[in-house]
Amino acid sequence: MKTFREAIRAQNFAISAECFLKPETDAESIGFQAEILRDSVDAVLLTDNQYGQLHMSTLAAARLMLDNNVDPITQLSCRNRNRIVLLADLLGAAALGVTSLLLVRGNHVPEGFEPRPKAILDMNATELIGTATSMKEDERLQSRPDFFLGGVVTPHGPKPGWIPKKLIEKADAGAQFALTYLCMDIELLRGYMKHLVATKLIRRISMIVSTAVFSSADDARWLRDNRPNVMIPDSILERLAAAGDPREEGIAICAEHLAELATIPGIAGANIMASTDLAMIPAAIAAANLDRG
Repeated sequence: MKTFREAIRAQNFAISAECFLKPETDAESIGFQAEILRDSVDAVLLTDNQYGQLHMSTLAAARLMLDNNVDPITQLSCRNRNRIVLLADLLGAAALGVTSLLLVRGNHVPEGFEPRPKAILDMNATELIGTATSMKEDERLQSRPDFFLGGVVTPHGPKPGWIPKKLIEKADAGAQFALTYLCMDIELLRGYMKHLVATKLIRRISMIVSTAVFSSADDARWLRDNRPNVMIPDSILERLAAAGDPREEGIAICAEHLAELATIPGIAGANIMASTDLAMIPAAIAAANLDRG
């Protein structure tokens, strides 16, 4: 089984996908999703109770993905863990065979979520990346983990002279890849990546852009209106709304977006989420006809 790190290093364009983790997700569901995605993607992203969406531990889900011959990118969030628990989870991830970690602060829980959990935030994402990096070098550990570490970033239209301070800090802490929030604005991404290429930062960190495949305009609009840092142009909503078959149009839009991303210097790959139907992800990848190397 090829790992996400190996795909990033060996391929022209790596692809991961986000699976569905819900309160009802069980081992059988994980196996079913792995079967859908296995032959089309290089890894599967497991989000950590994102936006307060309760589900099984991402470490448990990661082990189940590995058992189904799929490499997991396991997200760990600082929001609901103190540093002792974070350290324990890092050690647990290594013991389970997890190699790729996406280490994040964690999003705010939406209003109306009751009973409301208390945010802990004993350390921030950059500190957690640094901690995981130090574990890779800790001679006191009998078996040192060889993690492939990532963080998240929000693409934007940079002003002249802008310095990507937060991304540099994450790279300095040991991040080896960065995953963007969902962004389907190609022109914005071209400007953002042009700036990162000019700063030579992409020599240190592999950039993965998040995209999506939507079943309807309502799905896309809801995500844009209700989730932070999501960038979906009006033109995409209009195409989905006007389509006779929104599902097929959603696949076509995602395929076009993947093909465009593959032409932008500095982008190493894409992460795909589906709004409702996971089978749309392999369909979009096939339609994109990418040269992944």
